[in-house]
Amino acid sequence: MKTQRLPLDGIRILDAASLLAAPTSATLLGEYGAEVIKVEQPGTGDTMRRYPPFHDDTSLLWKVISRNKQSVTIDLRQPRGRELLKEMAAKCDVVTLNYRPETLAKWGLEFADLVKVKPDIVVLQLTAYGSTGPYANRPGFARVAEAFAGLTYRTGHPQNEPAQSGYPMLGDGVAGIYGAFALMLALRQRDLTGEPQFVDLGLYEPLLRIIEDQIPAWAENGTVMERIGNSNPLICPNGMFPTLDDRFVSIPASTEALWRRLVALMGDESLLAYDDNRIRLKHRDLIEGKVAEWTRCHTLNQIVTIFAEAGLACGPIYSVEEIAADPHIAARGSIVRVEDPDVGEVAMAAPAGRFSGFEARIGSLGPRLGEHTEKILNDLLGYGPDAVRRLRDEGAV
Repeated sequence: MKTQRLPLDGIRILDAASLLAAPTSATLLGEYGAEVIKVEQPGTGDTMRRYPPFHDDTSLLWKVISRNKQSVTIDLRQPRGRELLKEMAAKCDVVTLNYRPETLAKWGLEFADLVKVKPDIVVLQLTAYGSTGPYANRPGFARVAEAFAGLTYRTGHPQNEPAQSGYPMLGDGVAGIYGAFALMLALRQRDLTGEPQFVDLGLYEPLLRIIEDQIPAWAENGTVMERIGNSNPLICPNGMFPTLDDRFVSIPASTEALWRRLVALMGDESLLAYDDNRIRLKHRDLIEGKVAEWTRCHTLNQIVTIFAEAGLACGPIYSVEEIAADPHIAARGSIVRVEDPDVGEVAMAAPAGRFSGFEARIGSLGPRLGEHTEKILNDLLGYGPDAVRRLRDEGAV
C-alpha cells in the first residue's frame, strides 16, 4: 500500500540555478516530496520561460520543467539580493547553482560562504566544466557538453559530418538526472556525518561516464570510435531496419542465443556461419544487409508480433504522435495530464518508474514569475509587508 508520506518530505531545496541541468535535479527531487524554491531574476525570470512550445505567451516547457516549484525573484547582482539568498540558504537543506566559479567567488556565494550560514548545507554546483581545471570558467551548454564528451563525434553516418542529438538538451537532461543522484548521495552522507557536502559536477561528466567503451578502446590499442550510422559498434546485428510499410524497426540481437533465434526466424541457413559476435562485427554490412532484406518483406506490426512470439526484442521507431496513441503508454500511465490555472490542461511525461510504497507527486506546474516571493519572505524569513515593499523599492526582489 502506498503511503501519503514521500521519501523527501522535509527536505527544502533552494534552486538558484538557471536553464535546465541543475534545475532538473531539483525538479526530480521535488517529485518525491522535497520543497523547491526557485530563485529568478526580477523582471525577466529564467530563460526557460521563453522556450517553445507555447500556449499563447506562456511556455509549456517552463510549466513542465518547473513543476512543483515556488518562484521567488531576487537580484543576485545586488549585494542586498545576495544577502537574501544567504538568509534563505540558512533555512534550506540544499542549494543548486550553475554560475561560473569566478562569478560565485565575486558574489561571495561559494560553498565556503554558504557553509557559514548553514553548517550542514548541501550544495550542487553544476557548471560546464566543473569548478577546477583550466576550463573551469568557460561557459558551456548541452550541445557543447555532448561534443566535449565525444557523443557528437560518434553520432551520424560515416560518410557525413558529425550529427547532434535530436533533442537539443540531452546533455542537460543526463546531467540533471546524475545531479539528482549526486544530491541523494550527498544528503545521505550529510545525515551520516552531520557535515556539509559539496557536489562539484561538470555538465560533460555524466555523458563521459555513460559512454563506457570509448576510453578503454583508445587506451588499449589506440582505437578511435568512429561514426557508423544506426549500427551498434559492440554488437551485430543491432540497428534500425526498414519495413514493408515504409516504417523502421529497432532490432538488437544482443546475445548469441538471440542471434540464433533471429536466424531461425529469417530461415537463412547461410547466416549460421556467423555464430560469433566478433565474426559478425567483421561482416556487419553483409549481415545487417540480409536482416534489412528480411524486414522489408514484413510490415512493422508483423515484425513486432513475430518477434514478441519468438521472445526477441524489437521496437518501432515512434514519433510523438505514435507514443501518445500506444496502448502500453496508456496502461502504464507514462503520459499524464495536469491542470494549470494559466494554460489549462498540460500533457507531459510522467515521473519515471513505479514504487511499491509511495508515488511521485506533481502538485503544480511551473509558477508565474515571483508568484511566491512575498509568501516565502514572510513565512521563511519573517519579513513583513513593509520590509518586502522596501526590498521591491530597492530592486532587490
